[in-house]
Amino acid sequence: MVSDNPDAPIGIFDSGVGGLTVVKAIRQWLPQETLCYFGDTARVPYGTKSADTIKRYSVEITRFLKSHDVKMIVVACNTVSSVALDPIRETFSGPVIGVVEPGVRAAIQATKTGRVGLIGTRSTVQSGTYQRRLLEANPSLHVAAQACPLFVPLVEEGWEDDPLTRQAAEHYLGGLKRQNLDVLILGCTHYPLISRVIQEVMGEAVALVSSADEAAREVADTLKNLKMLAEKKTFKDLFYASDDIGGFQRLYERIFGGPDNATFVTAESGFFTLVQEIYAFRGKIFVDPIRWFEPVSGPAG
Repeated sequence: MVSDNPDAPIGIFDSGVGGLTVVKAIRQWLPQETLCYFGDTARVPYGTKSADTIKRYSVEITRFLKSHDVKMIVVACNTVSSVALDPIRETFSGPVIGVVEPGVRAAIQATKTGRVGLIGTRSTVQSGTYQRRLLEANPSLHVAAQACPLFVPLVEEGWEDDPLTRQAAEHYLGGLKRQNLDVLILGCTHYPLISRVIQEVMGEAVALVSSADEAAREVADTLKNLKMLAEKKTFKDLFYASDDIGGFQRLYERIFGGPDNATFVTAESGFFTLVQEIYAFRGKIFVDPIRWFEPVSGPAG
């Protein structure tokens, strides 16, 4: 169901851990909000999969988040935002925020020369969504795009500082370096986690743009306009991973400096089946979402 309770959680999902960069930005903008995050670590990466498969996965996760009575869904995945927002909005009647439009706005604001680069998964780049939105906003832009399919697995493995990541960056970014860009869009929420390596390869003259902060601003504005801002954080944030919750939690703690007020749960595959069956039965759902969340003890995370 879609909650009309301002204290209900914000649902967020990504193909894996990359969406935690969006979580971090939302926490900075809206520390009083409770978050329910799903990282599909069992099926990452999405960028090598077909559009139909990505849409199917996205609808499954949307239904999962609906079972937790979320008031909004943030699609913290550029691949999903590029190809699957329509079926998500058909499944969830509340507000849905993607990360492509915020990324486009940030790049338009940042460029001084009109020469903009984009890196992303193969699906994101091939969809052409970013390129179309950029040129619709400013037809005079020069836009160059490069798929970087190895970046997501490297981040998921926790190899941000591994020499392999540097080698992959040099391989993928060489052509973009020769195009005199002044802005490079990190068109995947995993990529800010290796931004240091990307910056070193591209050079300091190129501004790296992530959609996370702009997406968080849109979340805040949307909830404010709907009068759905929470007044106080009541429950711990809840983080699901579809596989290897231990690895997910370790990377979380590296990003945030500790587990803070968060609960980590493995979402068993059987629960996906349950959710699908429930929704097939006259669109009704019979779980009590609040039972998944633990009360906040001490300062909110």
